[in-house]
Amino acid sequence: MPVGSYRVALSAAALILACAGASAQQLEPRAYANVPIGLNFLIVGYAYSAGDVLPDPSIPAQDVNATIHGLAAAYSRSLDLWGRSGQLGVLVPYVTASVNGRLEGIPESVDRSGFADPSVKLSMNFYGAPALSLQEFEDYRQSTIVGASLLVTAPWGQYDANEIVNIGTNRWSFKPELGVSQALGKWVLETALGVTFFTDNDEFQVDKTREQAPLYAAQFHVVYNFRQGMWAALDGTYYAGGRTTVDGQERDDLQRSWRWGLTGALPVNKYHSLKLYASTGVFTRTGTDFNVLGLAWQYRWGAGL
Repeated sequence: MPVGSYRVALSAAALILACAGASAQQLEPRAYANVPIGLNFLIVGYAYSAGDVLPDPSIPAQDVNATIHGLAAAYSRSLDLWGRSGQLGVLVPYVTASVNGRLEGIPESVDRSGFADPSVKLSMNFYGAPALSLQEFEDYRQSTIVGASLLVTAPWGQYDANEIVNIGTNRWSFKPELGVSQALGKWVLETALGVTFFTDNDEFQVDKTREQAPLYAAQFHVVYNFRQGMWAALDGTYYAGGRTTVDGQERDDLQRSWRWGLTGALPVNKYHSLKLYASTGVFTRTGTDFNVLGLAWQYRWGAGL
């Protein structure tokens, strides 16, 4: 492959891994916690991500790293789904990314900014979390909760087939997940197993087709509840799979990664709260090995609050 083609592959692979791979690294404690029905949540957040990008080993690239500044706005509402509690939410992210590295000893860099792919998530607790009003919820005590969710990401982010590097991925993805949460006094143990399926991007580098195998993920959380809605969590995740194929040619980019992190929530009053989170990689074969630091503000209303 000529150097120019390698440069294209390096830039494209790096930012695709940096932006698309970030979703696999998400750590979500309390994703299946029960909340009163009819509550609305408005969330605005910022996340800083920086670290190494490990592309296809066949590309002669060294010291590839990326820095991502992400802004996101989200809205969700708690629902009564046939007597079980659930939530429906939508997320719209905006990303500024910078990727740097050396290609056969020559420094290369690329910068992009724009809206990333938005997503919609529907979750439902099947066991242990009945739909309750705000008044009924005062007497609720969690034991075991079993729930499931479906996350759908739409190909509406910034994408131009004539450009080598894009923020959007130009494909749909679907992530079904099963979660279990067990309360032990003030402690809560949580685990979730999910798999992300991808449709094809048939406009990859103008006229190529990029396919991606399913990406499997497991999350683990140990949560401690303080008083008046304050809590902290130790988080961990493992994800594997996601090998890509371009025009029938399989790439050597199978992902296998371990990550761990910390999350904390601090209520300001009954309407406002803050969430801080940080995570880092333990092991990464191919993909992104990022350090992540984020802050989110949440406003809630409704349900007679």
